[in-house]
Amino acid sequence: MELCGYCKVRWRTVICYLLCVLTLGLPFIIFHWKPRFLVLATSRRCSLAEADTLVIKDIFGQTFIVGVQEEHGVDPSLQVDRQLGAAAGGSVALAVGEEDEFKDTIQLQNKEETNVLRYFVFEGIRYIWREQSMDFVKVCSLDEGLTCGEVHKFRSGLSQSEHNSRKLIYGNNEIDVPVKSYGYLLIEEVLNPFYIFQVFSVILWLCEKYYYFAACILIISVVSISVSLYETRKQSVTLHNMVKMMVSVTVRRANGEELIVNSLDLVPGDCILLPPEGLLMPCDAALLSGECMVNESMLTGESVPEMKTPLPDGPSGADTVYSSDAHRRHTLFCGTQIIQAKSYLEKEVIAVVIKTGFCTVKGNLISSILHPKPIRFKFYQDSFKFVLVLSIFAVIGTIYSVVIHITYKDSVRDIIITALDVITIIVPPALPAAMTVGTIYAQSRLRKKGIFCISPPRINVSGKIKMVCFDKTGTLTEEGLDVWGVIPLENFSFLPIIHEPRSLPEGHLLYSLAACHSVTLLNGHPIGDLMDLKMLECTGWILEDGDVDPQTKDVFGTKVLSVIKPPSLEEQPHGPKHLVPVGVLQRFPFSSGLQRMSVIAKLPGDHLSELYMKGAPEMVASLCKPDTVPPDFTAMLRQYTQEGYRVLGFAHKPLQSVRTFEEAQSISRSSAEQDLIFSGFLVMKNVLKPETAPVIYSLRKASIRTVMVTGDNMLTAVNVAKSCHLVEAAEKVFFVNASPPTYSSSATLKFIPSEPTYGAEATEVNCLVLISKIRRVKMYAPRRGALNHTTASATGAHSLVASYRIKGENPEKCVVSPHRVSLLPQQGLYQQAGVFLDRGPYCFAMNGKSFAALSDYFPDLKPKVRL
Repeated sequence: MELCGYCKVRWRTVICYLLCVLTLGLPFIIFHWKPRFLVLATSRRCSLAEADTLVIKDIFGQTFIVGVQEEHGVDPSLQVDRQLGAAAGGSVALAVGEEDEFKDTIQLQNKEETNVLRYFVFEGIRYIWREQSMDFVKVCSLDEGLTCGEVHKFRSGLSQSEHNSRKLIYGNNEIDVPVKSYGYLLIEEVLNPFYIFQVFSVILWLCEKYYYFAACILIISVVSISVSLYETRKQSVTLHNMVKMMVSVTVRRANGEELIVNSLDLVPGDCILLPPEGLLMPCDAALLSGECMVNESMLTGESVPEMKTPLPDGPSGADTVYSSDAHRRHTLFCGTQIIQAKSYLEKEVIAVVIKTGFCTVKGNLISSILHPKPIRFKFYQDSFKFVLVLSIFAVIGTIYSVVIHITYKDSVRDIIITALDVITIIVPPALPAAMTVGTIYAQSRLRKKGIFCISPPRINVSGKIKMVCFDKTGTLTEEGLDVWGVIPLENFSFLPIIHEPRSLPEGHLLYSLAACHSVTLLNGHPIGDLMDLKMLECTGWILEDGDVDPQTKDVFGTKVLSVIKPPSLEEQPHGPKHLVPVGVLQRFPFSSGLQRMSVIAKLPGDHLSELYMKGAPEMVASLCKPDTVPPDFTAMLRQYTQEGYRVLGFAHKPLQSVRTFEEAQSISRSSAEQDLIFSGFLVMKNVLKPETAPVIYSLRKASIRTVMVTGDNMLTAVNVAKSCHLVEAAEKVFFVNASPPTYSSSATLKFIPSEPTYGAEATEVNCLVLISKIRRVKMYAPRRGALNHTTASATGAHSLVASYRIKGENPEKCVVSPHRVSLLPQQGLYQQAGVFLDRGPYCFAMNGKSFAALSDYFPDLKPKVRL
């Protein structure tokens, strides 16, 4: 954003206000519409160092006016991280202390020998003056540029003086939603240009003795304004009460003292102790020790609790830069509910405050509600054009009326009133009242559905929706998954599917199913991801806390997080019985970026520890030794994903260097998760919700595009899409495979059919090519095959299709480059034969990597490829 500094000029201010009084406040109305005019009229341009008023222009071109505030008595020992930027659009983390990483000293301006901190607040976030860069910097958080090892240094807490100094910088830890008074809202509403025009019209009609008409318009306007003010303020109060939060938190100081403080007083760097029963998080914090089960539904909408594990420490995390996004599995977010906190190596569960106030994830969410991005609808532009055209007619009519009245020698009063009356007739004076009434009615309907809106004009957004994106699991399908069966291995070859996992023999696949999950106990009841719960339930094994039985440590020879015991002999199926429990030493939580999770587990006695992994089959296979992956891995995976099943891959690895709980905590994830041995597949089915298909049908009938966004295998996603008619039976699905350029090849864009289609003669292939801003395109066929025809035609309003046919023996695929279209022999995972694209409806599916490559290297084609 751009900043311009201004400082008040006394004589300009006096003249400006005097002029406003003499003109009955007319300039104030203009200043209300254009606040920058008031700044220009009362202030002069100056440097940011001298400014008491700032004009801010954001990235959307919007202009805001903010005042510079001053805080006296700030400790001059404040220091700022040297690694962080100082631009107004960037962010900076301020801290207090004697750490080596904070070197650059803020030179605070001295006024009358008093230390003064200059700052302004914009959209809830403070920006502080930095003398070194002569600019305002964003006071954001402690996590910018710090490594995980440096974050761990704050576990001892801040001293009281450090805390007080930081408090002056960061301010209170609160997300304050302002509730405007009725008077302020009334002024904002009445000073709208439409209502100003309406007041003018009512006065004119009263002069013409149109009392009844003027009274009707006046009553309608008053009622609409009153209802609008009431609804807006009521919903502002509701949001204010929802966001407001104050809790008591236990904080550790540098001298070892533990204090109970109000959450408003927390600052980044504070070390907080989490109680076993949990609490509502008042800030963003990095978890340093222990484990927490957290309900993040307020932020993510997911009702399934998340397991949070400690931030990596030691050599593995010393040089890793901490990020709340990359380390979200180790971060406790503001507004989330900690259901349970457990400590293992230390007595307390420790976390360090990273972000406070509007800098938190919750604060960003509230800020996006309070300060939404500007939306420029064509409807609004056409409305102004409509009013402009009416105004032109009004001017013409006024001139004509004045000429006619002068011809008939009417009085000046009659000429003026009649001329102005023409304007009020052509431009509808009841237009703002009618629009307000419509918006209020829509707002009341939304409120009945539990949807609140503090900016009523935004309701028009819902009428402009053209596309709806759905998640798959839990949204289109039922929340939980049912286990269909497991596919074990024998001599690195797949065995037939086993529909009853309880009948699995003792082995790594059974131990993986029983131990590789994030399920924990809350008041004796297992809680966690629904898929993990189903997986544990299918084995029949029983989860227990590792510290419940005092003999557990003797059984396993070390401390364990949890113990998974086999069911009683009576509950086990016929055949070999399971008697040996499994103890979990360490959990590496699931990460969508890594597409896997793993645990380090141990059998009783002197057995070696094992790493058990589950995740996306392709990812698990890539981390396994190649000779342990069955040769028909791809075919087996495709068989089940194409039928709509969700498939997880499992692998294991013995860990020679891990024998104790402490050693398991210190091992790095990257070193443990490599050179694994593939164990098998878990096949799960997920049925559609009964309301899914009708909702998709309603959206498609309304010409609203529907898109599925999921982390599942694409073949599984395609099957679910067809089941709920998101993709119709007549529509053909193509996988879009975009690849970035390499040293030996250029960027490529391939369209691969999701299903093989076999014709009587597998000699013809139709290729689909999306063309951007091109009417004709040349087709190159460097290999065998003759080009029969080349055409370019429009399909619907969204894309151009170039269709051509190649004759040859081998199936081929289309490769699109920025300069030409060529045909290459089809290779890879999904080899097809026959015609795989006829003229007709089609849709595309792609993964994140292909979308990124498409955006970078084929931007002109991006609007044409509809996901």
